[in-house]
Formats: sequence, C-alpha cells, structure tokens
Amino acid sequence: MAVVKVVLIVIYVIVCLALIILALMQSKEDAGMSGTITGSSTNNFYEKNKGRTKEGRLKKWTIILGIVFAIITIILSIIYIV
Repeated sequence: MAVVKVVLIVIYVIVCLALIILALMQSKEDAGMSGTITGSSTNNFYEKNKGRTKEGRLKKWTIILGIVFAIITIILSIIYIV
C-alpha cells in the first residue's frame, strides 16, 4: 500500500506542475467592458474552429488535467483515511 501512495503522490505532483504551467500559458479570452459596448461576433470561422488552434488545445488539456487532479485528490484522500 505504501508503494501505491508514493506512486500516486509522484503522479499528483507532476499533474499539479503541468496544470500550473498550462494555466499560465493560456491567454486572456475575456473582451471586458469594451466587448460589451462594441459587441462581438461569435459566428465566425475562428470561433467555429477554436478547438483546432493552440489556445483550444491548451484549454482542452487544462480541463483534462483538472479532472485528473480532482480524481487523484479523491483517491489520495480515501487512501489516507483507510
């Protein structure tokens, strides 16, 4: 059981560092108040193919690593309770 704990903690640290790096690499998407006043068109080619861009891939991997982070956190909390 101790080996499983160590392996999970090592994976947990790697996921944490990767999640921090991916979150810092992302650009700000919010247009802010100027986007509200001027209006923004969301029906263009870029918005339809957003998942294929670098930003789309970064966002996808950030979500995946966030889910893995949550799952490993739950597993580690269960292991340490038992």
